[in-house]
Amino acid sequence: MQSTMIEALNQALALELERDKRVVLLGQDIGPNGGVFRVTEHLQKKFGGQRVFDTPLSESAIIGSSVGMAVYGLRPIAEIQFAGFLFVCMNQLVTQAARMRTRSAGVFTCPLVVRAPYGGGVRTPELHSDSLEGIFMQTPGLKVVIPSNPYDAKGLLSAAVADPDPVLFLENIKLYRSFRQEVPAEHYTIPLGKANVLQEGSDVSVFAYGAMVPVAQEAAKLAQKEMGTSVEVIDLRTIWPLDEETIAASVQKTGRALVVHEAARAGGVGAEVTAIINERCLYSLLKPIERVTGYDTPYPVPAQEDYYLPNAQKVLDALKRVMEP
Repeated sequence: MQSTMIEALNQALALELERDKRVVLLGQDIGPNGGVFRVTEHLQKKFGGQRVFDTPLSESAIIGSSVGMAVYGLRPIAEIQFAGFLFVCMNQLVTQAARMRTRSAGVFTCPLVVRAPYGGGVRTPELHSDSLEGIFMQTPGLKVVIPSNPYDAKGLLSAAVADPDPVLFLENIKLYRSFRQEVPAEHYTIPLGKANVLQEGSDVSVFAYGAMVPVAQEAAKLAQKEMGTSVEVIDLRTIWPLDEETIAASVQKTGRALVVHEAARAGGVGAEVTAIINERCLYSLLKPIERVTGYDTPYPVPAQEDYYLPNAQKVLDALKRVMEP
């Protein structure tokens, strides 16, 4: 069945609600309205208002109540309307949900999924396009997942619901309806913490996630055409914990590396991937590692975001630098 990412996520949520009576959905306008992007469309009508319900406009209340539900046996899937609003519930997510296993010495876990759209390229207002994944990478006890396509979105979301600990599930807005892909109707999972080698190559490894995966793939095509460069493209999928084995194996093979993300450069996924490569593959490197990222500035106004976001040409320019003798 050909599905957009929106449709694949909706399918995953419906299957989880059917499979497990402990699963509940909550968030602002997710009930009759189906969410701001319609990810939860028709789910309240099908499963009822006790399983799929609206909350007040209070992110701290959404996550705080979800933590209580998770600790006492439910499997809540909470929606924060945009990732930029995660700051409002930072305390509940970081100091309560993520620390529950440690603080209780393993007596309690917090099987909570927090979904939030993020990312640029769609001309949203201020605080709606921020990519905050780098901040949450530094939260022990919290997994961070970012799919790049409908098939992965469905399988990763189902795996996140099954996980005994909290998972922040970030969905790139630009990818919601940008293309369709064959997605099985039945339930399936994709393991968290496992990257996907989308395209094998021998000259340079490119690591990306979310909306930067198609950008990396386009740049790889251009590099092959213009330079004859064989590019290995790897979709990280789970950005915490990172798949260190796949990262290291690729760079040990190619000897060159490039990381692409739209979040700010400092302290981001690119910095962590670079550190992993330096620690595990230093003697395999033929050139310094390149990063193509957003800038260390607030996300710009809509008219300027094309200058801010990485694109295939910027990635190609970096590939040319890393391929220099």
